[in-house]
Amino acid sequence: MKPAQTDGPRRPRRPRSNPDARLEQVLLGGHLLHQVASEFSAVLNREFGALGLTAQQAGLLLRSAPRPTSPNQLAPLIGTDTAGMTRLLDRLEVKGLVTRQRHPKDRRSVVIEVTDEGRVLVPQLPPIFGRVNAGLMAGFTDDEVHQVVNLLQRMLDNLRAAAGPSGPGDPSAKADRLGGPR
Repeated sequence: MKPAQTDGPRRPRRPRSNPDARLEQVLLGGHLLHQVASEFSAVLNREFGALGLTAQQAGLLLRSAPRPTSPNQLAPLIGTDTAGMTRLLDRLEVKGLVTRQRHPKDRRSVVIEVTDEGRVLVPQLPPIFGRVNAGLMAGFTDDEVHQVVNLLQRMLDNLRAAAGPSGPGDPSAKADRLGGPR
């Protein structure tokens, strides 16, 4: 029997679109992101633990060290809400690393100021963040790091867009935009 004649090199068939396989990939990706975030936080907290800090406390010190800053400005930058920021500041005040002062122009507001004791720690923080980030991206080329950062930013943008103008605090609006139940 003769082999069938072809009109050139055989191209691999494109797999058919399988919604279940796509969902499985998306779920796996979400699970991996969660695992990476969890491991990353654990490593950062272990490293900053030697200074008596958590990663979030270290981030707050770094971001508020250059100038007095409002807790409302810092909360989204360090990934917390108003209640979490209050607890975080309470802990840092007990450690003597920050103080809360009345805002000079708005008595209803406060600003965070890093104390002298906190300023002693600040120069030690960037190398820890840098070392842990370098470990996370070990073996990646510059192009791959750039690609990962861009993809993560797109994911973050997607989540924020899904949360909509009502913000992340409105679960019904979020469920609507993500196509889920109310």
